[in-house]
Amino acid sequence: MSSLYKIGLLLIALSISSGNTYAAEELYPEYEEPQVVFDFYFDDPKHIASALYWVRATINPLLDAPYDMAPEMMDVVVMIHGTEIVTLAKHNYQKYQESVERMRYYHSLGVEFRACRLAATDYDYLPDDLYDFVTLVPSAPTDLVQLQMQGYALITPMVRSKKYSIAEIR
Repeated sequence: MSSLYKIGLLLIALSISSGNTYAAEELYPEYEEPQVVFDFYFDDPKHIASALYWVRATINPLLDAPYDMAPEMMDVVVMIHGTEIVTLAKHNYQKYQESVERMRYYHSLGVEFRACRLAATDYDYLPDDLYDFVTLVPSAPTDLVQLQMQGYALITPMVRSKKYSIAEIR
């Protein structure tokens, strides 16, 4: 037996005798205040509900210990320019109520929601047709470029259709 192999066996024996159950280790890296833009461009408006979880997964851990960042320390923009723009139209509130209320909540935490004026025009929406937490920009692609040039990290959520519930595959 090689000495390296013997050392490995000894370490395993010590771990077992000390009660180590090989649980996952938690890591809390030092994170800086985020400066991020989310690019929402989906082929189905209902996908905005899943994409908003990407926003939650980015900001919620930073609000909690050990980071305890205040919302105003985060610079988060959501750019909307696909079919999901219909969720921003006031007349569609009943259909997309859950997503609208989540966007309102994130907006209250400082998340900025921007929509493409070109896309809004394609859907015949005027500024008054959209919620007051939305800012129209001339062009989403142009704005995305400008934000990245200012140092914003780009996140493009991948939204897939869920085939199984968590309970089914756990």
